Amino acid sequence: MIRKHFAGFAASALALAVSAQAFAGTVTTDGADIVIKTKGGLEVATADKEFAFKIGGRLQADYSTFDGFYTDSGDAADAAYFRRAFLEISGVAYSDWEYKFSYDFAHNAGSSEDGYWDEASITYTGFDPINIKMGRFDPDFGLEKATSSKWVTAQERNAAYDLIDWANGHQNGLGIQVNGTAGDSLYASAGLHAKDQNDEDGNSVKQFNLRGVFAPMHESGNVLHLGLNFAQRDLDDTAVDTRIRSRLGMRGVSTAGGNDAGDEGNRLLLAGDDGLPAGSYGEDKAFGVEAAWAMGPLSVQGEYIKRDLQADDAAYEDIEATGYYGQVAYTLTGEARTYKLGRFDAIKPQNKQIGAWEVFYRYDHIEAEDDTVGIVATNDVEGKVHNLGLNWYVNEAVKLSGVYVKTAVDNQENAAGDDDGDGMVFRAQYVF
Repeated sequence: MIRKHFAGFAASALALAVSAQAFAGTVTTDGADIVIKTKGGLEVATADKEFAFKIGGRLQADYSTFDGFYTDSGDAADAAYFRRAFLEISGVAYSDWEYKFSYDFAHNAGSSEDGYWDEASITYTGFDPINIKMGRFDPDFGLEKATSSKWVTAQERNAAYDLIDWANGHQNGLGIQVNGTAGDSLYASAGLHAKDQNDEDGNSVKQFNLRGVFAPMHESGNVLHLGLNFAQRDLDDTAVDTRIRSRLGMRGVSTAGGNDAGDEGNRLLLAGDDGLPAGSYGEDKAFGVEAAWAMGPLSVQGEYIKRDLQADDAAYEDIEATGYYGQVAYTLTGEARTYKLGRFDAIKPQNKQIGAWEVFYRYDHIEAEDDTVGIVATNDVEGKVHNLGLNWYVNEAVKLSGVYVKTAVDNQENAAGDDDGDGMVFRAQYVF
C-alpha cells in the first residue's frame, strides 16, 4: 500500500513538473492559485503571495596558480577547489515570515561541530519597512560584504576584511538583527550576536554591529552610496587567537574547500598570536567607511577599515590595524551593475549571444602594529595587493572569471626571503 501511494505521488509530481515546463503558467487548485517558476531554480508560490518556497544554490569552481611570497619556498604552486558549493532553500510563510537555509558542501562556512551553514535564519517583515532577523547569519559590516559572493566583482573580497574577520565573517553562533529603510535613500541595521566562543565563566562572547547607508542616488547605473560601520566585542576573561592574517587575495594558499598548497602555502601574519590565555585582551572595536559611485557601465567603490584591540595584561600591547581598497569596474558591453539600497547586485546581460563583459582593477592595502615582544619581527607590517581581472557574464546563471594578482609585503618575508608574489585565479560559477 505504501509503495502504491508513493508511486502515485511520484507520478503526480512528475506530471506537475512536466506541465510546469510545458505551460510555465498558473496551476489552479481548490485553494489559492499556485504559480510555479523554473527560471533560476525552482520556485512555488501561491498567487496571493501568502506562501512561497524556492530551491536554489551556487557552485564556484576555482583554479589558482601562484609563487613568491604566496609559498613558503617561493616556488610555483597551484590549487583546484570548490570555493563555494551552496544548496539554498528560502521562502515565505503567512506573508510576514521569511526563512533561508544555506548549506556549504565545500565546508568553507561553519564547522564540523556546528554544521557547515552559511545561513540559517528566520525574518519577520510585518513591521514594514522594519525587518527582524534571527538565527545564524553574517553580521552586517561593509559594502562588499553586503554584496552576494555571486556578484562581487573580484573572486575574493578585499584584503582589508582580513583585519576584521570576526566583525563580518563566518563564525558560528546565533544573532538577532533589526534593519530597515527610511524612504528610498536611507538604510540602517543593528545586530547582536552570541558567538560560539565562551569566557572562563561559560558566557558566550557578545558582539554588537551597526551599519548605516545614505544613497541619494540609488538607481542602477546612477548610484551615489555612502556608509558607516561599527562593531564591538568584549574578550574579557576569554582565551583568544589575536592573529591577524591575510591570504592577500589568493585563497588557494589555504582553503577548506578542497585542494590547496598545504604546508607550502604562506599567509601574511601582520600581528597577534594564537592560544593566548584569558585576560590577555579585552575590548575589540572595528570602524568602517564605505563609498561608491556608478554611472552607466562605470562603477567606482572603496572602503576604509580600522581595528583597535585593547590589551588587558601588561605582558601584551594594544594592536592597531588599518586597511582600505579602491576599485574601478567597467562593463564593455554597456550594462550597469544592479543596485539595491545598501548593496550592489548582478550584472544582467542584454545580449543573449555574447553575454556581458566586465573589466576591473582593485588595489588593497593593509597594515598592523603590534609592539608585543616576540610576536612579529617589526612593529609595522604592510601588505599591498593589485587585482586586474575580467568577468564574462555568459547569462544570468553562468559567470566565468579570471584575475591576475600581484602582492608586495613590507617587513615580512617567506622562508626563501621573498617579499612579493604573483598569481592568477580562474573561476567557473553556476547559480540557480
